[in-house]
Amino acid sequence: MLADMPITAPWNFLMQRRALCLGASLLMMGCASTRPPLAAPTAGISTAAPFSAASALAVHSADATFANHRFRDGTTLPEVRIHYATAGTPRRDATGAVTNAVLLLHWTGSSGEVLRSKPFADALFAPGKPLDAAKYFLIFPDSIGHGRSSKPSDGLRARFPAYGYQDMVELQHRVVTETLGIPRLHAIVGLSMGGMNAWLWSELYPDSVQAVMPIVSLPARISGRNLLWRRFVSHQIRNDPEWSGGEYTNPPRGWLEAFPVFRMLLDGVPHLQATLPDVPAADAFVQEAIAQAARFDANDILYALESSADYDPEPALGAIKAKVFALNFTDDEFNPVSLGTLEQLMPRVKRGRFVLQQGHEASFGHFTQAHPEQWAEHVAAFMAYAGEPPQTAVPSESP
Repeated sequence: MLADMPITAPWNFLMQRRALCLGASLLMMGCASTRPPLAAPTAGISTAAPFSAASALAVHSADATFANHRFRDGTTLPEVRIHYATAGTPRRDATGAVTNAVLLLHWTGSSGEVLRSKPFADALFAPGKPLDAAKYFLIFPDSIGHGRSSKPSDGLRARFPAYGYQDMVELQHRVVTETLGIPRLHAIVGLSMGGMNAWLWSELYPDSVQAVMPIVSLPARISGRNLLWRRFVSHQIRNDPEWSGGEYTNPPRGWLEAFPVFRMLLDGVPHLQATLPDVPAADAFVQEAIAQAARFDANDILYALESSADYDPEPALGAIKAKVFALNFTDDEFNPVSLGTLEQLMPRVKRGRFVLQQGHEASFGHFTQAHPEQWAEHVAAFMAYAGEPPQTAVPSESP
């Protein structure tokens, strides 16, 4: 099991330990390196990026609306809509407080519906699984700018407020506390952008969550390659005459041509090597990516990518009260393990643990996040670390 003590060794010693950790399944100094069972032969591995999928989980869906909401850029909208769905039954303690609420946060360009798709339902929410919907009250918001929540493509286009991740988290918090009436979450599980949101939750609302699991994200400002590809896509959209200041009628060519690069970086190097052996396979990958990009709204993706500019949790890591269980993948090119970021920063988190799961030809790099069957065991470990909700809790029909 993971060590309960934080990492305290000097950096040079950590790097030596990390080399051992990456090559074994042993847990050392708060870090685990694991390799999930290999999947079927690579001929059956898809290269599609599932940004959207049909829900396979029975849920109650609703919209939370907030009048005259002020964003951190100073803009106020007369009404902001945050769509959300819930599954399971809230349980309350003797004071009436919900004790088993778990918030699930999606990645950039997606929505809460993807996290309710069949792969997630089967691996995480089915009976006996780590987030069994019969045990936990699950909350799936569409973050601002995404899904069925307020977003640029609703009509304001480039006049939409320039929201940031802190705006995103503030609105999630309002849904949980004001709309659902839940003062404290049992846990948060967030993926990529949702993982970064989870880090911010633990700092902005330290008394509002018991434990957080950021997946494929780092507790540091976005920089290097992760920043560069975002700026590349942003420039491709903004500098394309077809974008027309956000008033386009067809998908701007700059966005269509940028997305294949975006899509390539999402994937794992071993996986691409195994699935793209020749020119026809590579061309098919590019064409599939372009077709997928055409289904996005360029303004929505532009705002979503640029919203990460205010993300910088590093200075406040020492103030986090929640238990933290971070999960990254060694074949994730957005968050390269070679930088040693988690090894350097996790010692500041008082109750922090992390796992580096090894990539292979049947994993998907950053987008292994969309294949929960490959990492569900770590969610189980996280929920065990978070602890059981109070046993005195009783079922309740509504939050």
